[in-house]
Amino acid sequence: MQRALIAAFVTGLAAPVIGTYLVQRRLALLGDGLGHVAVTGVALGLLTGVAPTWTAVVVAVLGAVAIEVIRERGSTSGDLALALLFYGGLAGGVMITGLADQSAARLNQYLFGSITSISVSDIWFTLGLAAVILLVGVGLLPQLFTVAQDQDFARVAGLNVRAYNLLVAVLAAVTVTIAMRTVGLLLVSAMMIVPVAASQQLARSFRATIIGAVVVGAGAAVGGLLLAAYISVRHDASVAPGPTIVLLALACFVATWPVGAWLRHRARLREPFPAGAVAPVPATDHDDHHHGPACGHLAVPHDDHVDYVHDGHRHAPHGQHYDEH
Repeated sequence: MQRALIAAFVTGLAAPVIGTYLVQRRLALLGDGLGHVAVTGVALGLLTGVAPTWTAVVVAVLGAVAIEVIRERGSTSGDLALALLFYGGLAGGVMITGLADQSAARLNQYLFGSITSISVSDIWFTLGLAAVILLVGVGLLPQLFTVAQDQDFARVAGLNVRAYNLLVAVLAAVTVTIAMRTVGLLLVSAMMIVPVAASQQLARSFRATIIGAVVVGAGAAVGGLLLAAYISVRHDASVAPGPTIVLLALACFVATWPVGAWLRHRARLREPFPAGAVAPVPATDHDDHHHGPACGHLAVPHDDHVDYVHDGHRHAPHGQHYDEH
């Protein structure tokens, strides 16, 4: 249980960091595709006698590079490439597992997670890869955010967009492999995406989104593991920690969504008119209305170097003056 707690906490920290970049690039399902590819890597490990974790890393990284190259060249759409990974990776893994004469129960440990049976070597492996993900994901935050947000601007700014896209894809593949013992390859994408979705409801910046996602991910991972253990002991049942972790993360999203909707509604109400815009108010109403501190309209700053057209009249620059309309 101690090893399981360490693995859950580390996975909860690392997975949402890369998941935030995937959500920003609208590649939320990339984790699922890489998870299915990693099934083939696990099966190759069972067939050759090599540690399945290492073979899963190699195969998942190769799959990530392949899909990024396909997407960049535009020879097929991103969703089609993901579909190929989904079906080919899962089918190949099941077939190779049969050739290795391994039972389905052994493969299920990687498909749905088996965190309570994690070994000391797996703990060190998870800690090492998670440290790399956190260092790169946080240390290169400005560059990775720029590439994820606007690739054309990133190219103009002199960034190597191809290299950064490949880096995010490779880090996503590594994240899949370190999380497969925690929640399983079929649910690994949830650990990368759901905490980000919950954090986005309350955060108003990219950096705040990452911090919130890490908090939700780590809390859901540790809390889900403890909750599964408590239910198993209390009711003499066998509750899998992986699905419990994902359901707890989804509960965090459900709890934050109404709060986020309310905050967004308030923000829209407080937004002033854009510079130069004319409010759709009838002229007679406007002529009778006197603007002032008590009229309820938000102040709109006037730029020092820009003339503004207001109700058909051009106004000279005002310095720091605020038109109460």
